[in-house]
Amino acid sequence: MKQKAVYPATLDPIHYGHIDIASRAAEIFDEVIVAIYDKPKKQLLFTPQERLELAQQAFIDYSNIRVALFSGLVVNYVKSQDARVLVRGLRVFSDFEFEFRMALANRKLAPTIETVSIISDERYVHISSSTVREVAELGGDVSSMVPKFVHEALIRRYEELSRQK
Repeated sequence: MKQKAVYPATLDPIHYGHIDIASRAAEIFDEVIVAIYDKPKKQLLFTPQERLELAQQAFIDYSNIRVALFSGLVVNYVKSQDARVLVRGLRVFSDFEFEFRMALANRKLAPTIETVSIISDERYVHISSSTVREVAELGGDVSSMVPKFVHEALIRRYEELSRQK
């Protein structure tokens, strides 16, 4: 039986830390679905469709990584994809507490789904989407944190937003 895993994330925007976790998961599992949550309870810079397109571009060379949007409870999405594994990335100690609580809640909701945590590569522990957005908004160079096409999308978006003011 092929092992399928779901890596849920907001990806606003996708950065090298996300790419690292997904690509390493793809070495473990036969198929990885990078599942982009369409309506998180936070202010987004990019639309769901834009986040989907940026992620698809990031994983274009990975034959066993698929990118999709999802709504609702992640465990329900995992089941709908006939997957049994939920992949999460851990960067810093504070991530562990949050992810631990989420894994326990998900286990209560769906006992057949396992959560697998992958520790971020040390090159990416300082990167978060909020850091990328803040640095980019202030005109800083985020080229070491995101692929070139994401960097360009960030520049365009912040130029659009500054024209709207």
